[in-house]
Amino acid sequence: MTNPALHNPHLNGEPFFWEAGSVGVLLLHGYTATTAEVRLLGKSLHEKGYTVAAPLLAGHGTKPEDLNRVSWRDWVDSAEKMYAQLAARCKRVFIGGQSMGGVIALYLASQHPEAVGVLLYAPAIKLTMSTLDKIKLYAGSLFLSEVPRDSLDGPDKWQGYPNLPLKGAIQLLQLQAVTRPHLSQIKQPVIIFQGRKDMTVHPTAGDIILQGVSSTVKERHWMEQSTHAITIDCELDAVTNLTLRFMQSA
Repeated sequence: MTNPALHNPHLNGEPFFWEAGSVGVLLLHGYTATTAEVRLLGKSLHEKGYTVAAPLLAGHGTKPEDLNRVSWRDWVDSAEKMYAQLAARCKRVFIGGQSMGGVIALYLASQHPEAVGVLLYAPAIKLTMSTLDKIKLYAGSLFLSEVPRDSLDGPDKWQGYPNLPLKGAIQLLQLQAVTRPHLSQIKQPVIIFQGRKDMTVHPTAGDIILQGVSSTVKERHWMEQSTHAITIDCELDAVTNLTLRFMQSA
């Protein structure tokens, strides 16, 4: 049964755990999205022999009000549980995520030094929001549950809430603030993908991560034709190939 609260309710946004080889990959979706956002990438990695898993983060895939009732800790808990399942099944695990999922991936990597690498797709460690935008967000959350988006990236392949729940968005800002001091604890190889046409994540987000982590191996790739939705956008094949090369070398 499809969920009318979701954009593209016909897509499959359920959690998945696809077993294969002894190397696992955890993929985390972004704010308001579902696993449909990382499913195409996950399928390609699974076909190459990786065990791939993705949780549906707390408050997602149900109704927008639920996203206003959870905290960033609930999202981390969702990710932690799936990471534990992967770690129990696999000898080595990579942690990856799109947008907010990338921030959660960074937080997890800082807590799990045994993870072998970090895969970041448009990591939302800093948004294009101004200080005034943030003030409006906090003020608006006192009166409004959600606000409409100007547009959606990858509208045909993206599944999630069409509007932005405001209290949940504040939790994303808090997740950013909590994660940034932990970046120096990350020593694993890190790969970052950013889209030149991304209007959501600030262009300096990758710089913040590259300068903040203690990793010896770290690289960033600008995808010239991609928007924020890198994992479902037109350059996904190139992103996938670069991801595979990075994982094999790591």
